[in-house]
Amino acid sequence: MRKLITALLYTALASVANGAAAQDIAALRDGDMRKLAVHNAPVATTDVPFKAEDGTEMTLAAYEGQYVVLNFWATWCAPCRKEMPHLSALQTAMGGTDMQVVTIATGRNPVPAMRRFFDEIGVDNLPLHTDARQSMARSLGILGLPVTLILDRDGNEIARLQGDADWASDSAKAIMAALIAE
Repeated sequence: MRKLITALLYTALASVANGAAAQDIAALRDGDMRKLAVHNAPVATTDVPFKAEDGTEMTLAAYEGQYVVLNFWATWCAPCRKEMPHLSALQTAMGGTDMQVVTIATGRNPVPAMRRFFDEIGVDNLPLHTDARQSMARSLGILGLPVTLILDRDGNEIARLQGDADWASDSAKAIMAALIAE
């Protein structure tokens, strides 16, 4: 009985802490980040695999322990072309052991076209992962592109932004810094 009470108390405290963190980052939203929908509680993601840049299969579990800014994009997506340099700048400014920007091209995106896309916009620090059959995107309810999710250290979705945004903005950096500092 004592173990059950302890488990319930821990769960309640974790929920309150996650809610407080959500409120903290919600208050930091400004500019394009106002479009960021912050969840009241973390949402489980998926274990559906995607193809890593090196051709191997991987899952989001590879990033556990880090905050992840997970971006779904495509080579034909004009807003993606505008947004990708901002994601690259966020990775340059804050990427490391605590946070990674992870990009996954969903749908038909041949690797040579993906490389050309990155070369044309001057991005050289983001992964060229793919979800050619859109299995992962569908499992996460990705409708339209671009879509960017923020995942917590446990791999749960804590926020979502539909459309392009300036991820190099002071607001985006403040949000990520607040999460990393938790």
